[in-house]
Amino acid sequence: MGDILITNTRVFYNNLLQPGEVLIEDGKIKRIAKDLKGENVDQVIDAKGGLTIPSGIDVHVHFREPGSEHKEDWYTGSCAAAAGGITTVFDHPNTMPPTIDRKSFKQKLKLANRKSIVDFGINGGVTESVDQLPELWELGVSAFGEIFMAQSTGGLSIDDEILHEALESISGLGAIACIHAEDEETRLKNETLLKKDFSFESHSRIRSNLCESVAVKKAIDEFNKTSVKGHFCHISTMEAVGQIRYQKFINSENGVTSLTAEVAPHHLFLSTKDWNNLGVFGKMNPPLRDRRNVKALVNAINDGTIDMIASDHAPHREFEKEGDIKSAPSGVPGVETLLPLMLVAVKRNILPLGRMIDLTSGAPARIFGLDRHGKGSFAEGFDADLVIIDPRDVHKIKGDELHSKAGWTPYEDMEGIFPKFTFSRGEIIWDGEITAKKGRGKFLKGQGFPEDEK
Repeated sequence: MGDILITNTRVFYNNLLQPGEVLIEDGKIKRIAKDLKGENVDQVIDAKGGLTIPSGIDVHVHFREPGSEHKEDWYTGSCAAAAGGITTVFDHPNTMPPTIDRKSFKQKLKLANRKSIVDFGINGGVTESVDQLPELWELGVSAFGEIFMAQSTGGLSIDDEILHEALESISGLGAIACIHAEDEETRLKNETLLKKDFSFESHSRIRSNLCESVAVKKAIDEFNKTSVKGHFCHISTMEAVGQIRYQKFINSENGVTSLTAEVAPHHLFLSTKDWNNLGVFGKMNPPLRDRRNVKALVNAINDGTIDMIASDHAPHREFEKEGDIKSAPSGVPGVETLLPLMLVAVKRNILPLGRMIDLTSGAPARIFGLDRHGKGSFAEGFDADLVIIDPRDVHKIKGDELHSKAGWTPYEDMEGIFPKFTFSRGEIIWDGEITAKKGRGKFLKGQGFPEDEK
Protein backbone atom coordinates (compact mmCIF):
# COMPACT_ATOMS: atom_id res chain seq x y z
CA MET A 1 0.00 0.00 0.00
CA GLY A 2 1.53 3.29 -1.11
CA ASP A 3 1.82 6.44 0.96
CA ILE A 4 -0.71 9.16 0.16
CA LEU A 5 -0.70 12.91 0.71
CA ILE A 6 -4.03 14.75 0.72
CA THR A 7 -3.50 18.40 -0.19
CA ASN A 8 -5.65 21.50 -0.69
CA THR A 9 -8.11 20.37 1.95
CA ARG A 10 -9.77 21.52 5.14
CA VAL A 11 -9.78 19.41 8.27
CA PHE A 12 -11.71 19.47 11.53
CA TYR A 13 -8.74 19.25 13.87
CA ASN A 14 -8.39 20.32 17.50
CA ASN A 15 -12.10 21.30 17.42
CA LEU A 16 -11.48 23.76 14.62
CA LEU A 17 -12.21 23.65 10.89
CA GLN A 18 -8.97 24.80 9.26
CA PRO A 19 -6.78 24.38 6.18
CA GLY A 20 -4.48 21.39 6.42
CA GLU A 21 -2.86 18.44 4.73
CA VAL A 22 -2.95 14.77 5.69
CA LEU A 23 -0.14 12.26 5.25
CA ILE A 24 -1.11 8.60 5.15
CA GLU A 25 1.58 5.98 5.67
CA ASP A 26 1.13 2.21 6.09
CA GLY A 27 -2.62 2.65 6.38
CA LYS A 28 -2.33 5.07 9.30
CA ILE A 29 -2.60 8.83 9.67
CA LYS A 30 1.08 9.75 9.86
CA ARG A 31 0.85 13.54 10.11
CA ILE A 32 -1.72 16.33 10.02
CA ALA A 33 -0.27 19.78 9.33
CA LYS A 34 -0.84 22.92 7.30
CA ASP A 35 1.94 22.18 4.80
CA LEU A 36 3.36 18.73 4.09
CA LYS A 37 4.40 19.25 0.47
CA GLY A 38 7.99 18.29 1.17
CA GLU A 39 7.01 14.72 1.99
CA ASN A 40 8.04 11.96 -0.41
CA VAL A 41 4.87 9.98 -1.23
CA ASP A 42 3.54 7.60 -3.87
CA GLN A 43 0.33 9.50 -4.55
CA VAL A 44 -0.91 13.05 -4.07
CA ILE A 45 -4.65 13.69 -3.96
CA ASP A 46 -5.85 17.26 -4.48
CA ALA A 47 -9.03 17.66 -2.41
CA LYS A 48 -9.84 20.86 -4.35
CA GLY A 49 -10.79 22.72 -1.20
CA GLY A 50 -13.03 19.96 0.09
CA LEU A 51 -13.23 18.59 3.64
CA THR A 52 -11.25 15.58 4.86
CA ILE A 53 -13.03 14.09 7.87
CA PRO A 54 -13.33 10.68 9.54
CA SER A 55 -15.40 8.12 7.70
CA GLY A 56 -18.44 6.67 9.42
CA ILE A 57 -18.85 3.73 11.79
CA ASP A 58 -22.31 2.18 11.52
CA VAL A 59 -22.94 -0.14 14.47
CA HIS A 60 -26.35 -1.33 13.23
CA VAL A 61 -26.70 -3.01 9.85
CA HIS A 62 -28.50 -6.09 8.58
CA PHE A 63 -26.55 -7.36 5.57
CA ARG A 64 -28.93 -10.34 5.33
CA GLU A 65 -26.29 -13.00 4.70
CA PRO A 66 -26.58 -15.88 5.35
CA GLY A 67 -30.12 -16.78 4.40
CA SER A 68 -31.55 -13.78 2.52
CA GLU A 69 -28.86 -13.00 -0.04
CA HIS A 70 -31.49 -11.90 -2.56
CA LYS A 71 -32.07 -8.84 -0.33
CA GLU A 72 -28.40 -8.08 0.37
CA ASP A 73 -25.08 -9.84 0.84
CA TRP A 74 -21.79 -8.93 2.44
CA TYR A 75 -20.34 -7.62 -0.82
CA THR A 76 -23.25 -5.45 -1.93
CA GLY A 77 -23.90 -4.19 1.59
CA SER A 78 -20.26 -3.26 2.13
CA CYS A 79 -20.13 -1.57 -1.30
CA ALA A 80 -23.13 0.53 -0.28
CA ALA A 81 -21.33 1.39 2.95
CA ALA A 82 -18.13 2.42 1.14
CA ALA A 83 -19.99 4.55 -1.42
CA GLY A 84 -21.68 6.38 1.45
CA GLY A 85 -18.49 6.94 3.44
CA ILE A 86 -18.94 4.14 6.01
CA THR A 87 -15.81 2.03 6.58
CA THR A 88 -16.78 -0.02 9.65
CA VAL A 89 -20.06 -1.85 10.28
CA PHE A 90 -21.55 -4.13 12.92
CA ASP A 91 -23.87 -6.77 11.49
CA HIS A 92 -26.78 -7.77 13.70
CA PRO A 93 -27.76 -11.37 14.39
CA ASN A 94 -31.22 -11.87 12.85
CA THR A 95 -30.04 -13.67 9.73
CA MET A 96 -30.96 -17.23 8.72
CA PRO A 97 -29.64 -18.97 10.67
CA PRO A 98 -29.43 -16.35 13.43
CA THR A 99 -25.99 -15.73 14.92
CA ILE A 100 -26.61 -17.49 18.24
CA ASP A 101 -23.91 -20.16 18.57
CA ARG A 102 -20.42 -21.17 17.40
CA LYS A 103 -21.59 -22.76 14.14
CA SER A 104 -23.72 -19.81 13.00
CA PHE A 105 -21.05 -17.31 14.05
CA LYS A 106 -18.34 -19.15 12.10
CA GLN A 107 -20.63 -19.37 9.07
CA LYS A 108 -21.26 -15.61 9.04
CA LEU A 109 -17.60 -14.79 9.71
CA LYS A 110 -16.49 -16.95 6.78
CA LEU A 111 -18.89 -15.15 4.43
CA ALA A 112 -17.89 -11.70 5.68
CA ASN A 113 -14.18 -12.49 5.38
CA ARG A 114 -14.69 -13.56 1.77
CA LYS A 115 -16.85 -10.66 0.65
CA SER A 116 -16.74 -7.49 2.79
CA ILE A 117 -14.76 -4.54 1.48
CA VAL A 118 -15.15 -2.61 4.77
CA ASP A 119 -14.04 -3.56 8.27
CA PHE A 120 -16.69 -5.24 10.35
CA GLY A 121 -17.86 -6.60 13.65
CA ILE A 122 -20.49 -9.27 14.23
CA ASN A 123 -23.07 -9.08 17.02
CA GLY A 124 -24.27 -12.17 18.88
CA GLY A 125 -27.95 -13.04 19.16
CA VAL A 126 -29.85 -13.54 22.40
CA THR A 127 -32.43 -16.35 22.67
CA GLU A 128 -33.52 -18.75 25.38
CA SER A 129 -30.10 -20.39 25.02
CA VAL A 130 -28.42 -17.95 27.39
CA ASP A 131 -25.66 -20.49 28.05
CA GLN A 132 -24.30 -19.80 24.52
CA LEU A 133 -23.40 -16.17 25.32
CA PRO A 134 -19.99 -16.74 26.97
CA GLU A 135 -18.77 -18.81 24.02
CA LEU A 136 -19.95 -16.17 21.53
CA TRP A 137 -18.12 -13.51 23.55
CA GLU A 138 -14.87 -15.50 23.40
CA LEU A 139 -15.32 -15.99 19.65
CA GLY A 140 -15.10 -12.22 19.26
CA VAL A 141 -18.64 -10.85 18.90
CA SER A 142 -18.76 -7.07 19.16
CA ALA A 143 -21.82 -6.90 21.42
CA PHE A 144 -25.09 -8.75 22.02
CA GLY A 145 -28.26 -7.85 20.17
CA GLU A 146 -30.23 -6.24 19.02
CA ILE A 147 -32.19 -7.97 21.75
CA PHE A 148 -35.86 -7.90 20.71
CA MET A 149 -38.35 -7.19 23.48
CA ALA A 150 -41.24 -7.55 20.98
CA GLN A 151 -41.93 -9.47 17.80
CA SER A 152 -39.95 -8.17 14.83
CA THR A 153 -38.08 -9.37 11.75
CA GLY A 154 -36.16 -12.60 12.37
CA GLY A 155 -38.15 -14.13 15.21
CA LEU A 156 -35.63 -13.43 17.98
CA SER A 157 -37.97 -11.82 20.52
CA ILE A 158 -37.62 -12.93 24.15
CA ASP A 159 -39.75 -12.59 27.28
CA ASP A 160 -38.96 -10.61 30.43
CA GLU A 161 -37.58 -13.60 32.31
CA ILE A 162 -35.08 -14.51 29.57
CA LEU A 163 -34.18 -10.83 29.20
CA HIS A 164 -33.18 -10.66 32.87
CA GLU A 165 -31.20 -13.88 32.68
CA ALA A 166 -29.43 -12.74 29.52
CA LEU A 167 -28.55 -9.31 30.89
CA GLU A 168 -27.06 -10.90 34.00
CA SER A 169 -24.85 -13.07 31.80
CA ILE A 170 -23.86 -10.18 29.52
CA SER A 171 -23.04 -8.04 32.56
CA GLY A 172 -20.78 -10.77 33.92
CA LEU A 173 -18.93 -10.86 30.61
CA GLY A 174 -18.42 -7.09 30.57
CA ALA A 175 -20.17 -6.89 27.21
CA ILE A 176 -22.77 -4.45 25.85
CA ALA A 177 -26.44 -5.40 25.50
CA CYS A 178 -28.12 -3.70 22.52
CA ILE A 179 -31.86 -3.38 23.09
CA HIS A 180 -34.68 -3.09 20.57
CA ALA A 181 -37.13 -1.42 22.92
CA GLU A 182 -40.74 -2.22 22.03
CA ASP A 183 -43.12 -3.79 24.53
CA GLU A 184 -44.86 -6.94 23.28
CA GLU A 185 -47.90 -6.70 25.55
CA THR A 186 -48.60 -3.13 24.42
CA ARG A 187 -48.02 -4.07 20.78
CA LEU A 188 -50.43 -7.00 20.94
CA LYS A 189 -53.12 -4.94 22.66
CA ASN A 190 -52.87 -2.23 20.00
CA GLU A 191 -52.79 -4.81 17.22
CA THR A 192 -56.07 -6.28 18.46
CA LEU A 193 -57.71 -2.85 18.68
CA LEU A 194 -56.55 -1.94 15.17
CA LYS A 195 -56.87 -5.30 13.44
CA LYS A 196 -59.30 -3.90 10.87
CA ASP A 197 -57.33 -0.70 10.28
CA PHE A 198 -55.22 -1.07 7.14
CA SER A 199 -54.17 2.57 6.90
CA PHE A 200 -50.43 3.13 6.64
CA GLU A 201 -50.37 5.15 9.84
CA SER A 202 -51.91 2.25 11.78
CA HIS A 203 -48.40 0.80 11.96
CA SER A 204 -47.28 3.87 13.93
CA ARG A 205 -50.27 3.51 16.24
CA ILE A 206 -49.77 -0.23 16.87
CA ARG A 207 -46.11 0.33 17.78
CA SER A 208 -47.02 3.50 19.62
CA ASN A 209 -44.97 5.92 21.71
CA LEU A 210 -46.23 4.01 24.75
CA CYS A 211 -45.01 0.75 23.23
CA GLU A 212 -41.46 2.13 23.17
CA SER A 213 -41.54 3.99 26.48
CA VAL A 214 -42.85 0.97 28.43
CA ALA A 215 -40.03 -1.14 27.01
CA VAL A 216 -37.40 1.52 27.75
CA LYS A 217 -38.60 1.69 31.36
CA LYS A 218 -38.39 -2.11 31.70
CA ALA A 219 -34.96 -2.20 30.13
CA ILE A 220 -33.56 0.59 32.32
CA ASP A 221 -34.86 -1.21 35.40
CA GLU A 222 -33.05 -4.34 34.22
CA PHE A 223 -29.88 -2.39 33.47
CA ASN A 224 -29.91 -1.12 37.04
CA LYS A 225 -30.58 -4.57 38.52
CA THR A 226 -27.85 -6.31 36.54
CA SER A 227 -25.31 -3.45 36.17
CA VAL A 228 -25.03 -4.32 32.48
CA LYS A 229 -23.73 -1.86 29.89
CA GLY A 230 -26.99 -1.09 28.11
CA HIS A 231 -27.34 0.41 24.65
CA PHE A 232 -30.67 1.38 23.08
CA CYS A 233 -31.00 0.84 19.34
CA HIS A 234 -32.95 3.29 17.11
CA ILE A 235 -34.73 5.37 19.79
CA SER A 236 -37.70 7.12 18.18
CA THR A 237 -39.91 8.89 20.76
CA MET A 238 -39.83 11.96 22.97
CA GLU A 239 -40.82 9.84 25.98
CA ALA A 240 -37.85 7.50 25.51
CA VAL A 241 -35.53 10.48 25.10
CA GLY A 242 -36.79 11.88 28.40
CA GLN A 243 -36.33 8.56 30.19
CA ILE A 244 -32.80 8.13 28.86
CA ARG A 245 -31.87 11.72 29.63
CA TYR A 246 -33.10 11.34 33.22
CA GLN A 247 -31.32 8.01 33.75
CA LYS A 248 -28.09 9.41 32.34
CA PHE A 249 -28.36 12.27 34.85
CA ILE A 250 -28.85 9.78 37.70
CA ASN A 251 -25.95 7.71 36.44
CA SER A 252 -23.66 10.73 36.24
CA GLU A 253 -24.54 11.65 39.82
CA ASN A 254 -23.49 8.13 40.83
CA GLY A 255 -20.39 8.04 38.61
CA VAL A 256 -21.92 5.47 36.23
CA THR A 257 -21.56 5.81 32.44
CA SER A 258 -23.07 2.54 31.23
CA LEU A 259 -26.16 3.76 29.32
CA THR A 260 -25.96 4.76 25.65
CA ALA A 261 -28.40 5.21 22.77
CA GLU A 262 -28.55 5.58 19.01
CA VAL A 263 -30.98 7.18 16.56
CA ALA A 264 -31.55 6.07 12.97
CA PRO A 265 -31.65 8.62 10.14
CA HIS A 266 -35.17 7.58 9.15
CA HIS A 267 -36.42 8.82 12.51
CA LEU A 268 -34.58 12.12 12.06
CA PHE A 269 -35.40 12.88 8.42
CA LEU A 270 -38.79 11.21 7.93
CA SER A 271 -42.05 11.45 9.87
CA THR A 272 -45.68 10.33 9.79
CA LYS A 273 -46.23 13.04 7.17
CA ASP A 274 -44.31 10.78 4.79
CA TRP A 275 -46.72 7.84 5.11
CA ASN A 276 -48.86 8.95 2.16
CA ASN A 277 -45.83 9.32 -0.08
CA LEU A 278 -43.95 6.20 1.03
CA GLY A 279 -46.80 3.81 1.78
CA VAL A 280 -45.51 0.36 2.77
CA PHE A 281 -41.97 1.49 1.84
CA GLY A 282 -42.05 3.57 5.02
CA LYS A 283 -42.69 0.55 7.25
CA MET A 284 -39.96 -0.10 9.81
CA ASN A 285 -39.74 -1.02 13.52
CA PRO A 286 -39.97 1.20 15.48
CA PRO A 287 -42.20 3.10 13.06
CA LEU A 288 -42.32 6.62 11.69
CA ARG A 289 -43.19 9.24 14.32
CA ASP A 290 -44.76 12.69 14.14
CA ARG A 291 -42.82 15.94 13.94
CA ARG A 292 -42.87 16.54 17.71
CA ASN A 293 -40.93 13.33 18.21
CA VAL A 294 -38.53 14.20 15.39
CA LYS A 295 -37.83 17.55 17.05
CA ALA A 296 -37.15 15.80 20.37
CA LEU A 297 -34.63 13.50 18.66
CA VAL A 298 -32.83 16.43 17.02
CA ASN A 299 -32.56 18.14 20.40
CA ALA A 300 -31.29 14.88 21.93
CA ILE A 301 -28.47 14.44 19.41
CA ASN A 302 -27.37 17.99 20.08
CA ASP A 303 -27.48 17.85 23.88
CA GLY A 304 -25.70 14.50 24.16
CA THR A 305 -28.64 12.38 25.29
CA ILE A 306 -28.26 10.39 22.07
CA ASP A 307 -24.71 9.15 21.60
CA MET A 308 -24.57 8.06 17.97
CA ILE A 309 -26.32 7.69 14.63
CA ALA A 310 -26.73 4.18 13.20
CA SER A 311 -28.60 3.30 10.03
CA ASP A 312 -30.50 0.11 10.97
CA HIS A 313 -29.90 -0.77 7.30
CA ALA A 314 -32.58 -3.42 6.73
CA PRO A 315 -33.07 -3.89 2.98
CA HIS A 316 -35.94 -5.65 1.21
CA ARG A 317 -36.49 -5.88 -2.52
CA GLU A 318 -39.28 -3.76 -3.98
CA PHE A 319 -41.50 -6.72 -4.82
CA GLU A 320 -41.31 -7.85 -1.17
CA LYS A 321 -42.64 -4.52 0.01
CA GLU A 322 -45.76 -4.81 -2.13
CA GLY A 323 -49.01 -5.61 -0.38
CA ASP A 324 -50.81 -4.10 2.58
CA ILE A 325 -49.32 -2.47 5.67
CA LYS A 326 -49.86 -5.54 7.84
CA SER A 327 -48.23 -8.10 5.52
CA ALA A 328 -45.30 -6.07 4.14
CA PRO A 329 -41.97 -6.68 5.90
CA SER A 330 -40.51 -3.97 8.14
CA GLY A 331 -37.20 -2.34 7.31
CA VAL A 332 -35.59 0.19 4.97
CA PRO A 333 -32.11 0.46 3.40
CA GLY A 334 -29.92 3.21 4.81
CA VAL A 335 -26.18 2.51 5.21
CA GLU A 336 -25.24 4.43 2.05
CA THR A 337 -27.31 7.51 2.91
CA LEU A 338 -26.45 7.86 6.62
CA LEU A 339 -23.43 10.15 6.26
CA PRO A 340 -24.72 12.10 3.21
CA LEU A 341 -27.91 13.00 5.08
CA MET A 342 -26.03 14.00 8.21
CA LEU A 343 -23.66 16.20 6.19
CA VAL A 344 -26.63 18.06 4.72
CA ALA A 345 -27.98 18.48 8.26
CA VAL A 346 -24.67 20.17 9.15
CA LYS A 347 -24.92 22.39 6.08
CA ARG A 348 -28.40 23.43 7.22
CA ASN A 349 -27.14 24.22 10.74
CA ILE A 350 -29.21 21.48 12.35
CA LEU A 351 -26.08 20.39 14.22
CA PRO A 352 -22.39 21.38 14.27
CA LEU A 353 -19.79 19.53 12.20
CA GLY A 354 -17.84 18.41 15.26
CA ARG A 355 -20.96 16.93 16.83
CA MET A 356 -21.82 15.12 13.60
CA ILE A 357 -18.33 13.60 13.42
CA ASP A 358 -18.59 12.35 16.99
CA LEU A 359 -22.08 10.89 16.41
CA THR A 360 -20.96 8.98 13.33
CA SER A 361 -17.38 8.02 14.24
CA GLY A 362 -15.90 9.03 17.58
CA ALA A 363 -18.66 7.85 19.92
CA PRO A 364 -19.29 4.48 18.24
CA ALA A 365 -15.55 3.73 18.45
CA ARG A 366 -15.26 4.75 22.12
CA ILE A 367 -18.40 3.00 23.30
CA PHE A 368 -17.86 -0.29 21.46
CA GLY A 369 -14.10 -0.47 22.05
CA LEU A 370 -13.05 0.13 18.46
CA ASP A 371 -10.48 2.72 19.48
CA ARG A 372 -8.21 -0.18 20.43
CA HIS A 373 -8.36 -1.19 16.75
CA GLY A 374 -7.26 2.30 15.72
CA LYS A 375 -10.75 3.49 14.84
CA GLY A 376 -12.73 6.64 15.46
CA SER A 377 -10.14 9.40 15.85
CA PHE A 378 -8.76 11.87 13.34
CA ALA A 379 -5.33 11.78 14.92
CA GLU A 380 -1.82 10.65 14.19
CA GLY A 381 -1.34 6.92 14.63
CA PHE A 382 -4.99 6.01 14.02
CA ASP A 383 -6.31 4.18 10.98
CA ALA A 384 -6.66 6.39 7.91
CA ASP A 385 -10.43 5.82 7.72
CA LEU A 386 -11.39 9.04 5.96
CA VAL A 387 -13.70 10.65 3.47
CA ILE A 388 -13.13 13.66 1.24
CA ILE A 389 -16.33 15.59 0.61
CA ASP A 390 -17.28 18.81 -1.17
CA PRO A 391 -19.94 20.55 0.96
CA ARG A 392 -21.05 22.50 -2.11
CA ASP A 393 -21.88 19.34 -4.06
CA VAL A 394 -25.38 18.61 -2.78
CA HIS A 395 -26.84 15.70 -4.72
CA LYS A 396 -30.41 14.44 -4.95
CA ILE A 397 -30.62 10.90 -3.59
CA LYS A 398 -31.78 8.39 -6.19
CA GLY A 399 -32.50 4.77 -5.30
CA ASP A 400 -31.35 3.46 -8.66
CA GLU A 401 -27.93 5.08 -8.14
CA LEU A 402 -27.30 3.38 -4.79
CA HIS A 403 -25.48 0.09 -4.30
CA SER A 404 -27.78 -1.97 -2.10
CA LYS A 405 -29.64 -4.84 -3.73
CA ALA A 406 -32.83 -3.20 -2.45
CA GLY A 407 -32.76 -0.82 -5.42
CA TRP A 408 -34.82 1.86 -3.67
CA THR A 409 -34.57 4.35 -0.83
CA PRO A 410 -37.07 6.05 1.48
CA TYR A 411 -35.09 9.26 0.89
CA GLU A 412 -35.80 9.50 -2.86
CA ASP A 413 -35.10 13.07 -4.11
CA MET A 414 -33.96 14.25 -0.67
CA GLU A 415 -30.55 15.92 -0.58
CA GLY A 416 -27.27 14.28 0.38
CA ILE A 417 -23.56 15.10 0.26
CA PHE A 418 -21.74 11.98 -0.92
CA PRO A 419 -17.99 11.36 -0.60
CA LYS A 420 -15.61 11.97 -3.49
CA PHE A 421 -13.17 9.53 -1.91
CA THR A 422 -13.54 6.94 0.84
CA PHE A 423 -10.37 5.61 2.50
CA SER A 424 -10.28 2.47 4.63
CA ARG A 425 -6.99 1.93 6.44
CA GLY A 426 -5.32 4.22 3.91
CA GLU A 427 -6.69 2.39 0.87
CA ILE A 428 -9.04 4.19 -1.52
CA ILE A 429 -12.11 1.97 -1.72
CA TRP A 430 -14.41 4.51 -3.39
CA ASP A 431 -13.57 7.32 -5.81
CA GLY A 432 -16.86 7.55 -7.68
CA GLU A 433 -16.80 3.81 -8.18
CA ILE A 434 -15.85 0.83 -6.03
CA THR A 435 -12.09 0.26 -6.23
CA ALA A 436 -11.67 -2.39 -3.52
CA LYS A 437 -11.43 -6.14 -3.82
CA LYS A 438 -13.88 -8.52 -2.20
CA GLY A 439 -12.67 -9.69 1.18
CA ARG A 440 -10.30 -6.82 1.99
CA GLY A 441 -12.44 -5.93 5.02
CA LYS A 442 -10.96 -6.83 8.38
CA PHE A 443 -12.80 -8.61 11.19
CA LEU A 444 -12.55 -6.42 14.30
CA LYS A 445 -12.54 -8.90 17.15
CA GLY A 446 -14.64 -8.00 20.17
CA GLN A 447 -13.18 -7.45 23.60
CA GLY A 448 -13.97 -10.98 24.77
CA PHE A 449 -11.60 -12.58 22.29
CA PRO A 450 -8.73 -14.12 24.31
CA GLU A 451 -5.66 -11.89 24.50
CA ASP A 452 -3.24 -14.71 23.80
CA GLU A 453 -4.95 -15.33 20.44
CA LYS A 454 -4.95 -11.69 19.35
